Amino acid sequence: MSEHTMNTQNRLWTIIFSLLLGVMISTIDMIGFDNSAFALEYNKEILVNSDFSGRDLTDSSFTKANLRFSNFSNTKLNGVSFFAANLESANLQNADLTNATLDSARLIKADLTNAILEGAFAANTKFDGAIIDGADFTDVLLRPDEQQKLCKVAKGTNSVTGRDTRDTLYCN
Repeated sequence: MSEHTMNTQNRLWTIIFSLLLGVMISTIDMIGFDNSAFALEYNKEILVNSDFSGRDLTDSSFTKANLRFSNFSNTKLNGVSFFAANLESANLQNADLTNATLDSARLIKADLTNAILEGAFAANTKFDGAIIDGADFTDVLLRPDEQQKLCKVAKGTNSVTGRDTRDTLYCN
């Protein structure tokens, strides 16, 4: 095969590859591919005073992370793992924690005003001093002693689900 023929074939393959790449990029752009919804891993990270407000962190993992004083207000946290995370004094106002794993997490003095925790797993979670006005605890697995502590301060109705906090905690 002559050198001219090989160069022509190489150029042809380069053009085909470029066209395919362009089609792929256009297709991804057209279907609205949004990288902000990719699950992220922050396991064992020290993220004190971090600002995650307003983000979509669906299915991300913060296992054993130090998140003291961090801001998760108005954040989509569906399916997120906060297993054994330190969320002391964290801002979780209006956060959607549906189906989140909060087992062994420290939510001491955390602000859960109007948060949705529906279906979350919160066994062994510490809520001492947490603000739960309007929080929705529907189908949340809690230890009985933590549930009783939360009932002592529970009040309000969640603005999204319309559920009363005391009702979702099965308070007397």
